[in-house]
Amino acid sequence: MGKIMILNGSPRAPRSNSKLYAEMFSKKCPNMTAYYNITKLNHDELIKQMGEYSDILLVFPLYADAIPVTLLNFLKSYEKSAHKSRPTVSVLINCGFLEYEQNNIAVKMIEVFCKKNDLRFGSVLKIGSGEAILQTPFKIILGRKMRQFAKSIIKGKYTTIGITMPISKSIFIKASTQYWINYGKRNGVSEEEMRTMKIEQI
Repeated sequence: MGKIMILNGSPRAPRSNSKLYAEMFSKKCPNMTAYYNITKLNHDELIKQMGEYSDILLVFPLYADAIPVTLLNFLKSYEKSAHKSRPTVSVLINCGFLEYEQNNIAVKMIEVFCKKNDLRFGSVLKIGSGEAILQTPFKIILGRKMRQFAKSIIKGKYTTIGITMPISKSIFIKASTQYWINYGKRNGVSEEEMRTMKIEQI
């Protein structure tokens, strides 16, 4: 039975939504999983350990339509290393947009990386609506997709899955706007300050 190494590539990995998604994956996956946060100092250690696993699951958020620099630097280290392991690489990515298709470019970047380094590209789970979906009844739907995603990796029948909250854009924008307004209030920032382009000067 193959083992899965989960690597969190979020810049704020210890307190990230990516960590929550990784935990959900582990609960839905019957195979053994091992979770690690990618840091600036553990690239070599993680790359050495990759040989012990049949599959690698990269979990990360979308950053400016691409992969975050934390993950990018790790991938660069892998290319420079004298690596010999060839695990299959799958992707679990989330974004704050309602449309999970917004993740497509970042996923393609990982796919190109795999092709360049002779690694098999596995399954993909693209999540839209960011952390919001975890706070709603739609989390149940996400759980089903996560189980389907885990099974595809275990069975080696790799596929691409997308999930977002089944609501209209207008409702999503209204709800997300109110969320950030309330978030600002809790941190002493007014709605006017959040809307200004000169926020760094305040």
